[in-house]
Amino acid sequence: MTDTLEAPRTRRRLWDWKLVLGGIGVLALLLASLATGEYDLFSHGDGFDMFMTTRVPRTIALVLAGAAMAMSGLVMQLLTQNRFTEPSTTGTTEWAGLGLLFTMVVFPGSTILVRMVGSVAFAFIGTMVFFLFLRRVTLRSSLIVPIIGIMLGSVVSAVSTFFALETDMLQQLGIWFMGSFTSVYSGQYEVLWIVLIVLIVVFLFADRLTVVGLGEDVATNVGLNYNRLLLIGTGLIAIATGVVTVVVGSLPFLGLIVPNVVSMIRGDDLRSNLPWVCVLGIGIVTLCDLVGRVIISPFEMPVSVILGIIGAVVFVVLIVRSNRGH
Repeated sequence: MTDTLEAPRTRRRLWDWKLVLGGIGVLALLLASLATGEYDLFSHGDGFDMFMTTRVPRTIALVLAGAAMAMSGLVMQLLTQNRFTEPSTTGTTEWAGLGLLFTMVVFPGSTILVRMVGSVAFAFIGTMVFFLFLRRVTLRSSLIVPIIGIMLGSVVSAVSTFFALETDMLQQLGIWFMGSFTSVYSGQYEVLWIVLIVLIVVFLFADRLTVVGLGEDVATNVGLNYNRLLLIGTGLIAIATGVVTVVVGSLPFLGLIVPNVVSMIRGDDLRSNLPWVCVLGIGIVTLCDLVGRVIISPFEMPVSVILGIIGAVVFVVLIVRSNRGH
């Protein structure tokens, strides 16, 4: 596998028995998620209410958040033509967190919808700043691009920390950085359904975004408006990242792991890869959440901790493979 995106291989079928088998495996994980918890549903009279209020929303959030962040990584890698990019290595996640913090300070007591708008707006601005930096960088090696993103993210994270200290919101910032599904319950997760619309739009624009992934010259030569599609792709990433940030928090490296695994097997065609990316993203998030819920039971380990460990290992492996390829 090379460090930059290649022309898509012969288009594969959108659905096949392997995808169905993977879907069945993910469904089994989701059923396990519904059955896992410290509260004994059968020994209490309000067991059904607790099930519908906490476990069902949490499981739905796992599905939507996992699919959204995996999809965001896939689109981000196409737009940057780099396999090492995803929202947490381009500063998008940090900008979304800053937007959430800013909204909570400026509009105290704001609804989750208002927080989402602030988070999405900052995520969009931050991603565009990242792309502007890339346009001014002449050395576009595989590692320079994510290094720029990580540096920008670190600066934004430092600003967020300072802002949180000045406004006595440091604890809230820490909760956001944890990236956990513990606080997901009925009435607090519904905005995540927006990412379903984002997934549909990505699928509709899949062929054009795939061409954009081949570079500005190729996209322009086939009659596509490169800058407009770049804005559309950035907007879709910002919406998905912002919504997930507001409800769940940071899910690091998910958008790095999943698209690379799928691309190694199936190539870089966005349309045919999207179902696979979503299924694998949901499966990884659900598995990490289950591990976090049982490994130190009755307490929970944040999903971001487990994803961070796995993602760091995958990141190193990709770097090693890239160096061997050269």
